[in-house]
Amino acid sequence: MVRIEAMSIFTIAYRLRRRIYVVWTLLLFAVFVFLDSKNFFGKATLKREQKLRRQAMRLRSRLIRLGPTFIKVGQMLGTRADLLPIEYVDELSQLQDSVPPFANAQAMAIIETELQRPIKDLFADISQHPVASASLGQVYRARLQSGEIVAVKVQRPHLAETIAFDLDLLRGLGRFLARYPRLFPGTDWLGAIDEFERVINEEMDYRKEAANSETFKRNFRDWTGIYVPRIFHEYSSGRVLVMEFITGIKVNELEKLKAAGHSARRLNELIYRTYFKQLFEDGFFHADPHPGNLLVMRDGRLAVFDFGMVGRISEVLQRKIIAAFFHLYNRDVNGIVDDMIDLGFLKPEADVVALRGIVGDVMQRKLNLRLKEVRFKELTYDLAPVVYQHPITTPSAFTYLIRALMTLEGVSIVMNPEFNFFEVAKPYVKDFLFKRNTAQLRQMAWDSLRDAKTGRFQWGKLWTMAKMAYALYLGD
Repeated sequence: MVRIEAMSIFTIAYRLRRRIYVVWTLLLFAVFVFLDSKNFFGKATLKREQKLRRQAMRLRSRLIRLGPTFIKVGQMLGTRADLLPIEYVDELSQLQDSVPPFANAQAMAIIETELQRPIKDLFADISQHPVASASLGQVYRARLQSGEIVAVKVQRPHLAETIAFDLDLLRGLGRFLARYPRLFPGTDWLGAIDEFERVINEEMDYRKEAANSETFKRNFRDWTGIYVPRIFHEYSSGRVLVMEFITGIKVNELEKLKAAGHSARRLNELIYRTYFKQLFEDGFFHADPHPGNLLVMRDGRLAVFDFGMVGRISEVLQRKIIAAFFHLYNRDVNGIVDDMIDLGFLKPEADVVALRGIVGDVMQRKLNLRLKEVRFKELTYDLAPVVYQHPITTPSAFTYLIRALMTLEGVSIVMNPEFNFFEVAKPYVKDFLFKRNTAQLRQMAWDSLRDAKTGRFQWGKLWTMAKMAYALYLGD
Protein backbone atom coordinates (compact mmCIF):
# COMPACT_ATOMS: atom_id res chain seq x y z
CA MET A 1 0.00 0.00 0.00
CA VAL A 2 2.83 2.35 0.92
CA ARG A 3 4.55 1.54 -2.38
CA ILE A 4 1.40 2.33 -4.38
CA GLU A 5 1.01 5.66 -2.60
CA ALA A 6 4.69 6.45 -3.16
CA MET A 7 4.34 5.65 -6.86
CA SER A 8 1.28 7.90 -7.04
CA ILE A 9 3.15 10.76 -5.40
CA PHE A 10 6.11 10.17 -7.74
CA THR A 11 3.81 10.21 -10.78
CA ILE A 12 2.06 13.38 -9.65
CA ALA A 13 5.41 15.11 -9.03
CA TYR A 14 6.77 13.99 -12.41
CA ARG A 15 3.70 15.23 -14.26
CA LEU A 16 3.76 18.54 -12.42
CA ARG A 17 7.44 19.06 -13.33
CA ARG A 18 6.75 18.11 -16.93
CA ARG A 19 3.75 20.41 -17.12
CA ILE A 20 5.81 23.34 -15.80
CA TYR A 21 8.71 22.62 -18.18
CA VAL A 22 6.42 22.26 -21.20
CA VAL A 23 4.51 25.46 -20.42
CA TRP A 24 7.73 27.37 -19.77
CA THR A 25 9.32 26.12 -23.02
CA LEU A 26 6.29 26.92 -25.14
CA LEU A 27 5.65 30.24 -23.37
CA LEU A 28 9.17 31.47 -24.12
CA PHE A 29 8.75 30.31 -27.70
CA ALA A 30 5.38 32.08 -28.07
CA VAL A 31 6.69 35.30 -26.48
CA PHE A 32 9.60 35.47 -28.94
CA VAL A 33 7.33 34.83 -31.93
CA PHE A 34 4.79 37.41 -30.69
CA LEU A 35 7.47 40.06 -30.05
CA ASP A 36 8.91 39.47 -33.49
CA SER A 37 5.47 39.92 -35.08
CA LYS A 38 5.35 43.37 -33.38
CA ASN A 39 8.85 44.28 -34.70
CA PHE A 40 10.23 44.29 -31.15
CA PHE A 41 13.64 43.15 -32.39
CA GLY A 42 13.80 46.06 -34.80
CA LYS A 43 14.22 46.07 -38.55
CA ALA A 44 17.97 45.47 -38.58
CA THR A 45 17.91 42.17 -40.47
CA LEU A 46 21.15 40.68 -39.15
CA LYS A 47 20.45 41.46 -35.47
CA ARG A 48 16.89 40.11 -35.72
CA GLU A 49 17.96 36.92 -37.50
CA GLN A 50 20.71 36.22 -34.95
CA LYS A 51 18.32 36.52 -32.00
CA LEU A 52 15.65 34.37 -33.63
CA ARG A 53 18.19 31.76 -34.74
CA ARG A 54 19.58 31.40 -31.20
CA GLN A 55 16.10 31.05 -29.75
CA ALA A 56 15.13 28.52 -32.44
CA MET A 57 18.19 26.40 -31.61
CA ARG A 58 17.27 26.46 -27.91
CA LEU A 59 13.71 25.45 -28.74
CA ARG A 60 14.92 22.52 -30.87
CA SER A 61 17.14 21.16 -28.06
CA ARG A 62 14.31 21.52 -25.50
CA LEU A 63 11.86 19.70 -27.77
CA ILE A 64 14.31 16.82 -28.05
CA ARG A 65 14.56 16.64 -24.24
CA LEU A 66 10.76 16.62 -23.97
CA GLY A 67 10.63 13.41 -26.01
CA PRO A 68 8.40 11.78 -28.67
CA THR A 69 5.36 14.08 -28.63
CA PHE A 70 7.33 17.27 -28.90
CA ILE A 71 9.83 15.95 -31.44
CA LYS A 72 6.80 15.27 -33.65
CA VAL A 73 5.31 18.70 -32.80
CA GLY A 74 8.59 20.34 -33.79
CA GLN A 75 8.67 18.48 -37.09
CA MET A 76 5.11 19.64 -37.80
CA LEU A 77 5.97 23.26 -36.94
CA GLY A 78 8.95 22.99 -39.28
CA THR A 79 6.49 23.13 -42.19
CA ARG A 80 4.46 26.08 -40.90
CA ALA A 81 5.83 29.28 -42.41
CA ASP A 82 2.40 30.80 -41.75
CA LEU A 83 2.94 30.48 -37.98
CA LEU A 84 6.64 31.11 -37.49
CA PRO A 85 9.52 33.30 -38.64
CA ILE A 86 11.65 31.55 -41.24
CA GLU A 87 14.52 31.11 -38.73
CA TYR A 88 12.30 28.77 -36.69
CA VAL A 89 11.04 26.94 -39.77
CA ASP A 90 14.59 26.36 -40.98
CA GLU A 91 15.84 25.12 -37.59
CA LEU A 92 12.86 22.87 -36.80
CA SER A 93 12.90 21.34 -40.28
CA GLN A 94 16.27 19.80 -39.28
CA LEU A 95 14.76 18.10 -36.21
CA GLN A 96 15.57 14.41 -36.45
CA ASP A 97 13.19 11.67 -35.32
CA SER A 98 15.88 10.01 -33.23
CA VAL A 99 16.29 9.42 -29.49
CA PRO A 100 18.41 6.99 -27.43
CA PRO A 101 17.10 3.40 -27.28
CA PHE A 102 15.27 2.05 -24.27
CA ALA A 103 16.37 -1.08 -22.38
CA ASN A 104 16.42 -4.37 -24.30
CA ALA A 105 14.80 -6.18 -21.37
CA GLN A 106 11.81 -3.85 -21.62
CA ALA A 107 11.58 -4.43 -25.37
CA MET A 108 11.64 -8.23 -24.99
CA ALA A 109 8.98 -8.04 -22.25
CA ILE A 110 6.72 -5.95 -24.50
CA ILE A 111 7.12 -8.47 -27.36
CA GLU A 112 6.24 -11.41 -25.11
CA THR A 113 3.26 -9.59 -23.55
CA GLU A 114 1.86 -8.45 -26.88
CA LEU A 115 2.33 -11.75 -28.73
CA GLN A 116 1.67 -13.92 -25.64
CA ARG A 117 4.58 -16.24 -26.34
CA PRO A 118 8.18 -16.52 -25.09
CA ILE A 119 10.86 -14.93 -27.29
CA LYS A 120 12.48 -18.35 -27.87
CA ASP A 121 9.22 -19.70 -29.32
CA LEU A 122 8.79 -16.69 -31.62
CA PHE A 123 12.30 -16.31 -33.02
CA ALA A 124 15.21 -18.63 -33.72
CA ASP A 125 17.42 -15.66 -32.87
CA ILE A 126 17.11 -11.90 -32.35
CA SER A 127 19.78 -9.18 -32.22
CA GLN A 128 21.05 -8.27 -28.77
CA HIS A 129 20.72 -4.55 -29.49
CA PRO A 130 18.36 -2.52 -31.69
CA VAL A 131 19.51 -1.81 -35.25
CA ALA A 132 17.53 1.47 -35.26
CA SER A 133 15.89 3.70 -32.67
CA ALA A 134 13.33 6.47 -33.15
CA SER A 135 10.99 8.56 -31.01
CA LEU A 136 8.11 6.06 -30.96
CA GLY A 137 9.96 2.74 -30.98
CA GLN A 138 13.02 0.74 -31.96
CA VAL A 139 13.82 -2.06 -34.39
CA TYR A 140 15.57 -5.45 -33.93
CA ARG A 141 16.79 -7.91 -36.56
CA ALA A 142 15.51 -11.43 -36.02
CA ARG A 143 14.99 -14.80 -37.69
CA LEU A 144 11.67 -16.59 -37.43
CA GLN A 145 11.52 -20.27 -36.58
CA SER A 146 10.51 -20.81 -40.20
CA GLY A 147 13.77 -19.19 -41.37
CA GLU A 148 12.67 -15.76 -42.67
CA ILE A 149 14.83 -12.78 -41.68
CA VAL A 150 12.59 -10.07 -40.24
CA ALA A 151 12.60 -6.61 -38.68
CA VAL A 152 10.86 -6.45 -35.30
CA LYS A 153 9.54 -3.00 -34.44
CA VAL A 154 8.74 -2.50 -30.74
CA GLN A 155 6.93 0.50 -29.29
CA ARG A 156 8.42 2.46 -26.39
CA PRO A 157 7.06 1.61 -22.93
CA HIS A 158 4.32 3.89 -21.56
CA LEU A 159 4.22 5.75 -24.87
CA ALA A 160 0.42 5.98 -25.12
CA GLU A 161 0.12 7.41 -21.60
CA THR A 162 2.89 9.98 -22.21
CA ILE A 163 1.41 11.15 -25.49
CA ALA A 164 -2.14 11.29 -24.07
CA PHE A 165 -0.86 13.48 -21.20
CA ASP A 166 1.06 15.74 -23.61
CA LEU A 167 -1.90 16.03 -26.00
CA ASP A 168 -4.18 17.01 -23.13
CA LEU A 169 -1.69 19.70 -22.16
CA LEU A 170 -1.36 20.92 -25.78
CA ARG A 171 -5.14 21.05 -26.19
CA GLY A 172 -5.43 23.17 -23.04
CA LEU A 173 -2.84 25.58 -24.42
CA GLY A 174 -4.64 25.57 -27.78
CA ARG A 175 -7.95 26.49 -26.14
CA PHE A 176 -6.22 29.30 -24.27
CA LEU A 177 -4.70 30.71 -27.48
CA ALA A 178 -8.04 30.36 -29.30
CA ARG A 179 -9.57 32.77 -26.77
CA TYR A 180 -7.08 35.45 -27.82
CA PRO A 181 -7.11 35.37 -31.64
CA ARG A 182 -5.35 38.74 -31.91
CA LEU A 183 -2.16 37.28 -30.47
CA PHE A 184 -1.62 35.10 -33.56
CA PRO A 185 -4.15 36.18 -36.22
CA GLY A 186 -5.41 33.53 -38.64
CA THR A 187 -3.95 30.58 -36.73
CA ASP A 188 -6.13 27.49 -36.25
CA TRP A 189 -4.31 26.01 -33.24
CA LEU A 190 -7.01 23.50 -32.34
CA GLY A 191 -7.32 22.33 -35.95
CA ALA A 192 -3.56 21.75 -36.10
CA ILE A 193 -3.65 19.84 -32.79
CA ASP A 194 -6.56 17.70 -34.05
CA GLU A 195 -4.59 16.78 -37.19
CA PHE A 196 -1.48 16.07 -35.12
CA GLU A 197 -3.48 13.84 -32.76
CA ARG A 198 -4.99 11.91 -35.66
CA VAL A 199 -1.61 11.21 -37.21
CA ILE A 200 0.30 10.35 -34.03
CA ASN A 201 -2.48 8.03 -32.79
CA GLU A 202 -2.34 6.26 -36.13
CA GLU A 203 1.45 6.01 -35.86
CA MET A 204 1.16 4.45 -32.41
CA ASP A 205 -1.18 1.69 -33.59
CA TYR A 206 1.03 -0.72 -35.52
CA ARG A 207 -2.04 -2.57 -36.79
CA LYS A 208 -2.98 0.59 -38.69
CA GLU A 209 0.56 0.87 -40.01
CA ALA A 210 0.27 -2.72 -41.27
CA ALA A 211 -3.06 -1.89 -42.95
CA ASN A 212 -1.54 1.25 -44.52
CA SER A 213 1.32 -0.84 -45.87
CA GLU A 214 -1.12 -3.27 -47.49
CA THR A 215 -3.08 -0.37 -49.03
CA PHE A 216 0.09 1.11 -50.55
CA LYS A 217 1.13 -2.33 -51.79
CA ARG A 218 -2.23 -2.78 -53.56
CA ASN A 219 -2.00 0.68 -55.13
CA PHE A 220 1.42 -0.13 -56.61
CA ARG A 221 0.93 -3.80 -57.40
CA ASP A 222 1.49 -3.14 -61.13
CA TRP A 223 4.67 -1.07 -60.60
CA THR A 224 7.60 -3.44 -61.04
CA GLY A 225 10.09 -0.84 -59.74
CA ILE A 226 8.39 -0.48 -56.34
CA TYR A 227 8.62 -3.04 -53.54
CA VAL A 228 6.71 -3.04 -50.23
CA PRO A 229 8.03 -5.49 -47.59
CA ARG A 230 5.79 -8.34 -46.46
CA ILE A 231 4.06 -7.88 -43.11
CA PHE A 232 3.85 -10.96 -40.87
CA HIS A 233 0.43 -10.25 -39.38
CA GLU A 234 0.46 -13.35 -37.17
CA TYR A 235 3.49 -11.92 -35.34
CA SER A 236 2.16 -8.38 -35.08
CA SER A 237 -0.07 -6.39 -32.71
CA GLY A 238 -0.83 -2.82 -31.75
CA ARG A 239 2.65 -2.38 -30.22
CA VAL A 240 4.76 -4.90 -32.16
CA LEU A 241 5.20 -5.07 -35.92
CA VAL A 242 7.14 -7.82 -37.70
CA MET A 243 8.00 -7.37 -41.36
CA GLU A 244 10.39 -8.68 -43.96
CA PHE A 245 13.93 -7.37 -43.31
CA ILE A 246 15.15 -5.40 -46.31
CA THR A 247 18.81 -4.76 -47.06
CA GLY A 248 19.64 -2.00 -49.46
CA ILE A 249 21.19 1.39 -50.06
CA LYS A 250 19.63 4.61 -48.83
CA VAL A 251 18.59 6.84 -51.72
CA ASN A 252 20.94 9.63 -50.58
CA GLU A 253 24.06 7.41 -50.48
CA LEU A 254 25.21 8.46 -53.93
CA GLU A 255 28.64 6.77 -54.00
CA LYS A 256 27.17 3.42 -52.97
CA LEU A 257 24.39 3.75 -55.56
CA LYS A 258 26.92 4.50 -58.28
CA ALA A 259 29.16 1.59 -57.26
CA ALA A 260 26.15 -0.74 -57.40
CA GLY A 261 25.24 0.48 -60.89
CA HIS A 262 22.08 2.37 -59.95
CA SER A 263 21.15 5.77 -61.38
CA ALA A 264 20.25 8.26 -58.64
CA ARG A 265 18.52 10.48 -61.21
CA ARG A 266 16.33 7.63 -62.46
CA LEU A 267 15.41 6.66 -58.91
CA ASN A 268 14.63 10.26 -58.05
CA GLU A 269 12.24 10.53 -60.98
CA LEU A 270 10.64 7.20 -60.01
CA ILE A 271 9.98 8.53 -56.49
CA TYR A 272 8.28 11.61 -57.90
CA ARG A 273 6.17 9.59 -60.30
CA THR A 274 4.95 7.54 -57.35
CA TYR A 275 3.94 10.77 -55.59
CA PHE A 276 2.02 12.07 -58.59
CA LYS A 277 0.09 8.81 -58.50
CA GLN A 278 -0.38 8.92 -54.72
CA LEU A 279 -1.69 12.49 -54.77
CA PHE A 280 -3.69 12.66 -57.99
CA GLU A 281 -4.95 9.10 -58.37
CA ASP A 282 -4.94 7.30 -55.01
CA GLY A 283 -5.65 10.14 -52.58
CA PHE A 284 -3.40 8.24 -50.16
CA PHE A 285 0.27 9.14 -49.65
CA HIS A 286 3.34 8.26 -47.60
CA ALA A 287 3.91 11.35 -45.43
CA ASP A 288 7.48 10.62 -44.26
CA PRO A 289 9.70 9.93 -47.31
CA HIS A 290 13.07 10.42 -45.62
CA PRO A 291 16.06 8.35 -46.86
CA GLY A 292 15.72 5.78 -44.07
CA ASN A 293 12.31 4.80 -45.45
CA LEU A 294 13.46 4.49 -49.09
CA LEU A 295 16.02 1.75 -49.81
CA VAL A 296 17.34 0.66 -53.19
CA MET A 297 17.50 -3.12 -53.37
CA ARG A 298 20.21 -5.08 -55.19
CA ASP A 299 18.01 -5.59 -58.26
CA GLY A 300 17.27 -1.86 -58.51
CA ARG A 301 13.77 -1.89 -57.06
CA LEU A 302 12.86 0.84 -54.61
CA ALA A 303 11.69 -0.54 -51.26
CA VAL A 304 9.24 1.74 -49.43
CA PHE A 305 8.31 1.15 -45.80
CA ASP A 306 7.30 2.72 -42.47
CA PHE A 307 3.68 3.62 -43.17
CA GLY A 308 2.91 4.94 -39.71
CA MET A 309 2.57 8.47 -41.06
CA VAL A 310 0.27 8.66 -44.08
CA GLY A 311 -2.03 11.32 -45.48
CA ARG A 312 -5.38 11.07 -47.20
CA ILE A 313 -6.89 13.46 -49.74
CA SER A 314 -10.61 13.63 -50.48
CA GLU A 315 -11.86 13.83 -54.07
CA VAL A 316 -12.97 17.43 -53.49
CA LEU A 317 -9.50 18.38 -52.31
CA GLN A 318 -7.92 16.43 -55.17
CA ARG A 319 -9.88 18.53 -57.67
CA LYS A 320 -8.65 21.73 -56.05
CA ILE A 321 -5.06 20.49 -55.95
CA ILE A 322 -5.22 19.53 -59.64
CA ALA A 323 -6.38 23.07 -60.47
CA ALA A 324 -3.49 24.51 -58.43
CA PHE A 325 -1.07 22.08 -60.10
CA PHE A 326 -2.06 23.31 -63.56
CA HIS A 327 -1.78 26.96 -62.48
CA LEU A 328 1.66 26.36 -60.98
CA TYR A 329 2.75 24.47 -64.08
CA ASN A 330 1.56 27.36 -66.26
CA ARG A 331 3.06 30.08 -64.02
CA ASP A 332 -0.44 31.53 -63.70
CA VAL A 333 0.07 33.91 -60.77
CA ASN A 334 -3.55 35.09 -60.60
CA GLY A 335 -4.74 31.50 -60.71
CA ILE A 336 -2.34 30.56 -57.89
CA VAL A 337 -3.68 33.36 -55.65
CA ASP A 338 -7.25 32.24 -56.47
CA ASP A 339 -6.24 28.71 -55.46
CA MET A 340 -4.90 30.02 -52.14
CA ILE A 341 -8.39 31.38 -51.45
CA ASP A 342 -10.18 28.25 -52.66
CA LEU A 343 -7.92 25.91 -50.66
CA GLY A 344 -8.33 27.93 -47.47
CA PHE A 345 -4.80 29.36 -47.23
CA LEU A 346 -6.02 32.93 -47.53
CA LYS A 347 -8.36 34.45 -44.94
CA PRO A 348 -11.39 36.53 -46.07
CA GLU A 349 -10.00 39.69 -44.44
CA ALA A 350 -6.79 39.58 -46.47
CA ASP A 351 -5.92 42.41 -48.85
CA VAL A 352 -6.13 40.28 -51.99
CA VAL A 353 -4.98 43.03 -54.34
CA ALA A 354 -1.83 43.72 -52.32
CA LEU A 355 -1.11 40.00 -51.95
CA ARG A 356 -1.48 39.43 -55.69
CA GLY A 357 1.23 41.99 -56.24
CA ILE A 358 3.57 40.65 -53.55
CA VAL A 359 3.12 36.98 -54.36
CA GLY A 360 3.16 37.71 -58.07
CA ASP A 361 6.49 39.53 -57.76
CA VAL A 362 8.13 36.64 -55.89
CA MET A 363 6.69 34.01 -58.21
CA GLN A 364 7.65 36.00 -61.30
CA ARG A 365 11.25 36.40 -60.16
CA LYS A 366 11.56 32.72 -59.40
CA LEU A 367 9.59 31.31 -62.31
CA ASN A 368 11.38 33.42 -64.89
CA LEU A 369 14.59 31.61 -64.02
CA ARG A 370 15.59 28.44 -65.80
CA LEU A 371 13.34 25.65 -64.60
CA LYS A 372 16.13 23.73 -62.92
CA GLU A 373 16.84 26.74 -60.68
CA VAL A 374 13.37 26.71 -59.12
CA ARG A 375 13.09 25.01 -55.72
CA PHE A 376 9.86 24.42 -53.81
CA LYS A 377 11.62 25.00 -50.47
CA GLU A 378 13.34 28.18 -51.69
CA LEU A 379 10.00 29.43 -53.00
CA THR A 380 8.44 28.67 -49.61
CA TYR A 381 11.23 30.55 -47.85
CA ASP A 382 10.89 33.54 -50.20
CA LEU A 383 7.15 33.67 -49.51
CA ALA A 384 7.59 33.08 -45.77
CA PRO A 385 7.80 36.78 -44.75
CA VAL A 386 4.61 37.46 -46.74
CA VAL A 387 2.86 34.45 -45.23
CA TYR A 388 4.02 35.31 -41.71
CA GLN A 389 2.94 38.97 -41.86
CA HIS A 390 -0.45 38.55 -43.58
CA PRO A 391 -3.64 36.64 -42.63
CA ILE A 392 -2.54 33.47 -44.40
CA THR A 393 -2.72 30.08 -42.72
CA THR A 394 -1.98 26.48 -43.60
CA PRO A 395 -5.18 24.37 -43.44
CA SER A 396 -4.61 21.40 -41.16
CA ALA A 397 -5.25 18.99 -44.05
CA PHE A 398 -2.07 20.28 -45.74
CA THR A 399 0.32 20.04 -42.78
CA TYR A 400 1.64 16.58 -43.61
CA LEU A 401 1.40 17.05 -47.38
CA ILE A 402 3.73 20.06 -47.14
CA ARG A 403 6.02 18.11 -44.80
CA ALA A 404 6.16 15.22 -47.29
CA LEU A 405 6.90 17.51 -50.26
CA MET A 406 9.63 19.46 -48.45
CA THR A 407 11.25 16.24 -47.21
CA LEU A 408 10.99 14.77 -50.69
CA GLU A 409 12.59 17.77 -52.35
CA GLY A 410 15.45 17.77 -49.84
CA VAL A 411 16.12 14.13 -50.76
CA SER A 412 15.76 14.89 -54.47
CA ILE A 413 18.27 17.72 -54.49
CA VAL A 414 20.87 15.38 -52.96
CA MET A 415 20.05 12.60 -55.42
CA ASN A 416 19.93 14.89 -58.44
CA PRO A 417 21.40 18.43 -58.11
CA GLU A 418 19.73 19.32 -61.42
CA PHE A 419 16.35 18.24 -60.04
CA ASN A 420 13.37 20.39 -60.91
CA PHE A 421 9.76 19.73 -60.05
CA PHE A 422 8.42 21.10 -63.36
CA GLU A 423 10.67 19.00 -65.55
CA VAL A 424 9.82 15.81 -63.68
CA ALA A 425 6.12 16.73 -63.71
CA LYS A 426 5.99 17.34 -67.47
CA PRO A 427 5.84 13.67 -68.61
CA TYR A 428 3.18 12.94 -66.00
CA VAL A 429 1.04 15.91 -67.06
CA LYS A 430 1.34 14.86 -70.70
CA ASP A 431 0.48 11.27 -69.84
CA PHE A 432 -2.40 12.49 -67.68
CA LEU A 433 -3.92 14.65 -70.43
CA PHE A 434 -3.42 12.42 -73.47
CA LYS A 435 -2.72 8.79 -72.73
CA ARG A 436 -4.11 7.48 -69.49
CA ASN A 437 -7.49 5.83 -69.47
CA THR A 438 -8.45 7.73 -66.32
CA ALA A 439 -11.88 9.19 -66.97
CA GLN A 440 -12.25 10.13 -63.31
CA LEU A 441 -9.03 12.15 -63.30
CA ARG A 442 -9.94 13.95 -66.51
CA GLN A 443 -13.38 14.68 -65.05
CA MET A 444 -11.66 16.12 -61.98
CA ALA A 445 -9.54 18.34 -64.23
CA TRP A 446 -12.68 19.40 -66.11
CA ASP A 447 -14.48 20.18 -62.84
CA SER A 448 -11.52 22.30 -61.74
CA LEU A 449 -12.37 24.69 -64.60
CA ARG A 450 -15.56 25.71 -62.81
CA ASP A 451 -15.65 28.52 -60.29
CA ALA A 452 -15.75 27.02 -56.79
CA LYS A 453 -18.36 29.52 -55.55
CA THR A 454 -20.66 30.10 -58.54
CA GLY A 455 -20.19 26.85 -60.45
CA ARG A 456 -19.82 28.85 -63.67
CA PHE A 457 -17.47 27.66 -66.36
CA GLN A 458 -14.26 29.72 -66.53
CA TRP A 459 -13.35 30.06 -70.21
CA GLY A 460 -10.04 31.73 -69.39
CA LYS A 461 -8.89 28.64 -67.51
CA LEU A 462 -9.98 26.42 -70.41
CA TRP A 463 -7.89 28.53 -72.81
CA THR A 464 -4.89 28.26 -70.46
CA MET A 465 -5.24 24.47 -70.24
CA ALA A 466 -5.66 24.21 -74.00
CA LYS A 467 -2.43 26.15 -74.58
CA MET A 468 -0.61 23.94 -72.11
CA ALA A 469 -1.98 20.78 -73.75
CA TYR A 470 -0.89 22.02 -77.20
CA ALA A 471 2.62 22.81 -75.95
CA LEU A 472 2.89 19.41 -74.30
CA TYR A 473 1.60 17.65 -77.40
CA LEU A 474 4.31 19.31 -79.51
CA GLY A 475 6.88 18.28 -76.91
CA ASP A 476 7.72 21.88 -75.93
